[in-house]
Amino acid sequence: MLHIEGLTLHYGGSQILNGIDLTAKVGEVTCIMGTNGVGKTSLMKAISGTHPRSGGSYMLDGETVGRAPAHVLARKGVGYVPQGRDIFPLLTVRENLETGFACLPRSEHFVPDEIYDLFPILRDFLHRRGGDLSGGQQQQLAIARALIAKPKLLLLDEPTEGIQPSIIQQIGRVIERLREKGEMAIVLVEQYFSFAHDLGDSFFVIERGAVKLSGRKNALDRETLLENVSV
Repeated sequence: MLHIEGLTLHYGGSQILNGIDLTAKVGEVTCIMGTNGVGKTSLMKAISGTHPRSGGSYMLDGETVGRAPAHVLARKGVGYVPQGRDIFPLLTVRENLETGFACLPRSEHFVPDEIYDLFPILRDFLHRRGGDLSGGQQQQLAIARALIAKPKLLLLDEPTEGIQPSIIQQIGRVIERLREKGEMAIVLVEQYFSFAHDLGDSFFVIERGAVKLSGRKNALDRETLLENVSV
């Protein structure tokens, strides 16, 4: 679903990503790991189009993608749940979910029942403002909003950050269900090692804006992987 080669990214005169090669397959969870400040979020911004990459090739579902902005990539099937969630605090839960309709034809402007099966709490809070939800509830809302657009590629940036353990477990189960459906590729940036290792099918460890270590789960020793993502 996703294949990038030699991806670079700059913020002004500073080069943040230095020739990233990465592949993500449908029906799998691809984990991007590394310590703080190595470029993981910048990579997600480049893939989602929220920050333009400087160079490198990008193929999505077999199609070469130019330097397309975020709204174009969203219509092509890229769903992005950013670090910090970025829900609309003054809109209700229902209104936040409905912002996902922007990528869909009018005939599909409805919230599928599956969304409430995955995140039952959202049905109870439809009329509550997004800013009044807990951090865990906001994370569920952000993931649900991305799923409404029916992505082929789902990008999750630190979904467990600041979240209580019970909701971390629920988010893990949601990711497992989405993988089992086999309809999308999932790219997960995650600092919580056990969470990522339990879910991941393949791993890319980033250091100083480049891939330091990569491989399939069955080919990477757990302790070696942990050592390479620890401070």
